[in-house]
Formats: sequence, structure tokens, C-alpha cells
Amino acid sequence: MKLILRILLSAVAVVILSKVLPNVSVDSYVTAIIVAVVLSLLNFIVKPILVILTLPVTIITLGLFLLVINAIIILLASNFIDGFTVNGVLWAIVFSLLLSLFQSILYSILKEDKK
Repeated sequence: MKLILRILLSAVAVVILSKVLPNVSVDSYVTAIIVAVVLSLLNFIVKPILVILTLPVTIITLGLFLLVINAIIILLASNFIDGFTVNGVLWAIVFSLLLSLFQSILYSILKEDKK
């Protein structure tokens, strides 16, 4: 149940960001749910591999290269899903930063409700 709620909250964050950011678009709410699922799968499977492969660059840039890795994950999801588009690496970085911010806010609200 907790996983489904987190995916739905992530989908809400994707929809909000697609309304706010000009170069990010999501066709429907179902597409936003699919984006949330695909992003979670890519973060679970692909991101650790990319982090290990790029560890020297990440250490040299003091972790800032992780922003590029997050942008790559967002652009991969954009290529996999038809109704989800992100135009450019810069917008993917902005989208990933804002998505992380919204998810942390929404998840903290979720944790406070359980107490």
C-alpha cells in the first residue's frame, strides 16, 4: 500500500512539474503514473550501475556529476514513454531537482499523517 501511495504522489509531482516547466510535458494522468513507475525502476536498476561506472568523475566533481546521471535517467524515461517529453539536458536537470524536492515534501507529509 505504501508503494502505491508513493507512486501516486510521484505522479502528482510529475503532473505539477509538467504544468510549471515549459519544456516538460505529460499527456495524461495515466502517463504520469507510468512515468513514476518507470523512473522508480530506472533509479533502482540503471542508476547504481551508472554511479559505479562514473565514480571517479563523481568524486572529482564532488558529487555534482550525480545531477547529470539523474538527467540521463529522466531522458531515458522520456525516450521510453510516448506521452512524456523533456526537451534538453538542462530541463532534465531542473526537472530532476524539482521532482526530488516535491517528492521529499510529499513524503514528509505522508509520514506526518501516520503519527
